[in-house]
Amino acid sequence: MSVLRTTFLERGEENLIHEQSLKSLREIGVLVHSESVLRMLKEAGADVNAKSEIAKIPESMVKDAQKRAPKRIRYAARDPKCDFEIPTKRWPFTASNGLAVHIADLETGKDHPSTRADLAAFSRLADALDPIDYLWTSLTATDVPEVSHGLHELWVTLQNTTKHVESITVAGSEDAKAQIALAALVAGGPEALRKRPLMSVVACPTAPLTYNRVAVEAQVEFARAGVPVLGMSMSLAGASSPVTIAGTIANLNTENLASLVINEVAAPGSPYIYTSDSTPVDMRTGYIDYTAPEAPMISAAAAQMARRYSLPCMTSGWGAAVGTDMGLPAFSELASILLAAMAGTDLSAGMGGLDHAKGGSYEMMVLDAAMWEDLRSLMRDMPTTEETVALDVVKAVGQGNTFLRHPHTLRNFKREFYFRDRQALAWQATLSSRMIPEARGIAKKILKDHTVRPLDKDVQKEGDALIKAYEKEHVAA
Repeated sequence: MSVLRTTFLERGEENLIHEQSLKSLREIGVLVHSESVLRMLKEAGADVNAKSEIAKIPESMVKDAQKRAPKRIRYAARDPKCDFEIPTKRWPFTASNGLAVHIADLETGKDHPSTRADLAAFSRLADALDPIDYLWTSLTATDVPEVSHGLHELWVTLQNTTKHVESITVAGSEDAKAQIALAALVAGGPEALRKRPLMSVVACPTAPLTYNRVAVEAQVEFARAGVPVLGMSMSLAGASSPVTIAGTIANLNTENLASLVINEVAAPGSPYIYTSDSTPVDMRTGYIDYTAPEAPMISAAAAQMARRYSLPCMTSGWGAAVGTDMGLPAFSELASILLAAMAGTDLSAGMGGLDHAKGGSYEMMVLDAAMWEDLRSLMRDMPTTEETVALDVVKAVGQGNTFLRHPHTLRNFKREFYFRDRQALAWQATLSSRMIPEARGIAKKILKDHTVRPLDKDVQKEGDALIKAYEKEHVAA
């Protein structure tokens, strides 16, 4: 099957990245701020210095982890029709934005800190938009106790979509256990969740080569529950990784191999997704720069390394907003975002993001979905077979004649050609100010008309009670 892809590393360079990553793990090691995880790694064969909290990982542990990790992972959903599996051979499955802390009201346009109600509406909009395949916990619930906001975000999102949900905020092992319990309620129990994981989770090491206690101990709990873990390296070239692109690629690869080892030592056979959110740092602002010309190079290299290890991957994001304003970026910036998405990643996220992911926007989610519907068509699978080469049709039509009138053209043109939405093209072609109010109108109509199948009332009550009990214990503490 033919699919349009971008690549970056030559085979010899790929080998070098692999070898240097193993050397880094073996000689430099990773800093792990967790006694329990360090003890676990030591028992599995790592060279651990308890005083410095450095774990040096031998190649044998990496090889064992590679063998144990599943080669295919199912992202299950409340509605089985929304299930999907990775790796994929076509365009990446794409999610909403995550971790935003503010959003503009659809009616007044006034920006405000995001709440549970905002997250419910944002999730319901994402549920209705076909180009969005799964949901991140997109907005921070700032109207609940800080200690439990990750729980609220997962619970609200699960109630307002029947698609798969990926949790972004986890405050340690106890929070992880509570999130697992919430997902198990919806799935039908812990074993049902293990068989059909309705949720996954992002677990970030701190570049370079550091694992804080909260994140790594939560990662272990999720791995043991069978929840897919994305060990997201956020190596920023020039800030948290070497300024050289090769150095950044090696760092993100090293962190992914270390995260893989932690996952598979904690729970052999647990689902792990090779993940990179790495780009150059914008030297003018200090922000992560998804539109940098080097970003697709890093994404393509990360996807190549994931394929080398036979791991599903998330190595790029999708979202057209690049700053604080709604609207489309410059053509060259959009090209960088698109080329990164075409690098062979299985997953991406970012729809509806604004203000460098700190903000959410209903209008941008509509625009992002419309753009993605067009651009993902570039990565659809195109079979190249004797049948599609169609020499029999060439023979029937003959030299110098047209194929327009032949039945073969009538039967196949809708399957072979993608037809863009003319209204969405008008937004893109003119960059006119009318695209924002038009997108706002579409978002309003969807939120008025779209309903999500509710959870069973008993499940709803049990989940609410679980969160209250967690808050009673931890807020008081």
